[in-house]
Amino acid sequence: MAINRKSYVTGVKRVIVKIGSNVLTQANGLNIEAINAISTQICDLINGGLEIILVSSGAMASGIKKIGLGKRPDEIPKRQAAAAVGQPGLMMAYEKAFGRYQKKVAQMLLTSDGLSHRKRYLNARNTLYTLLSWQVVPVINENDTVSVESIQFGDNDHLAALITLLMDADFLINLTDIDGLFDKDPRTASDAKLISTVTTISKSIEKYAGDIPGALGTGGMLSKIKAAKKLTSAGIPMIIANGLKSDTLAGIFDGEEHGTLFIPQKERLPSRKCWIAFSLKPRGIIKVDKGAANAILNRGKSLLPSGIVGIEGEFGMGAPVTVSSNVNQVIGTGLVNYSSTDISKIKGLRTSEIKTRLGDKPFDEVIHRDNFAITVDSD
Repeated sequence: MAINRKSYVTGVKRVIVKIGSNVLTQANGLNIEAINAISTQICDLINGGLEIILVSSGAMASGIKKIGLGKRPDEIPKRQAAAAVGQPGLMMAYEKAFGRYQKKVAQMLLTSDGLSHRKRYLNARNTLYTLLSWQVVPVINENDTVSVESIQFGDNDHLAALITLLMDADFLINLTDIDGLFDKDPRTASDAKLISTVTTISKSIEKYAGDIPGALGTGGMLSKIKAAKKLTSAGIPMIIANGLKSDTLAGIFDGEEHGTLFIPQKERLPSRKCWIAFSLKPRGIIKVDKGAANAILNRGKSLLPSGIVGIEGEFGMGAPVTVSSNVNQVIGTGLVNYSSTDISKIKGLRTSEIKTRLGDKPFDEVIHRDNFAITVDSD
């Protein structure tokens, strides 16, 4: 059945546009032609009533070229230094490109640690709302100059997905240097075929993506698929398309078949549940039996101790924890009412038995449904 692309952009208000390093850079530095073409299209869309936030790679790649390094350094200090060299030039290019249309830009550097704390998460959102109300185009990048491995997003595809969720955006457009997702790597296989639409991100789709990063970026096609998986499970569509073509963004909003469209699988998650599901790093795993999985997925129930069959990791009360079935299907992420030590003591018990085992019963639920975000489809 043919997919009506126009239906996915009709009524859209807020859009995140992520631009990859291989779009923004070329042999001698920044690709000013591409930056100008993208900024022209974005300004036209803004003038048409859209709110657009940019998630931009390119700082490290620009710095690598400016310094004269042959490749992306392996050492974190060198990557941080390269990003520090490249970031000013990148922002200056955006400033000039958008300035041609009397649009102002704002730089915003984030780390995953900043978005994992609820107060900072909300502060970042409020700042972005303010910039949009001022009709300023936010340009977001990972703060490479201070981040370390434990707090890195890992790639800007993940960051773009988080920003899409943070801002309750309607769409993510991920611009890269190829036409979308192919069944083979089009750079090495002449018979590679473009996959126009993805309705379910299956193992075969992930296999197609592989894990082949560009020479200058940290995220390959697989990282884009992982970003799409987050968004579609939260009810938000995403497109991977070629940012080196001068009319890609305009064509997408005209309903043309640019790139690969990922169809959202269900209704949108509320903002707080998106934060729980995708901005927090789980501290452990709770395994539940078939009855508990069914109650959570299909009847909107909380997780009670009676349905718990196993626990992995050590964590305290209030920690984010992954919940999976006893056949290792991840159901979602929730905030626990009990520590891992206490859950180990009460797993399998009825709620009426909690006080006898622990000496107190502050909650009936191990995870209340209001603090649980389902990330798979119900039956």
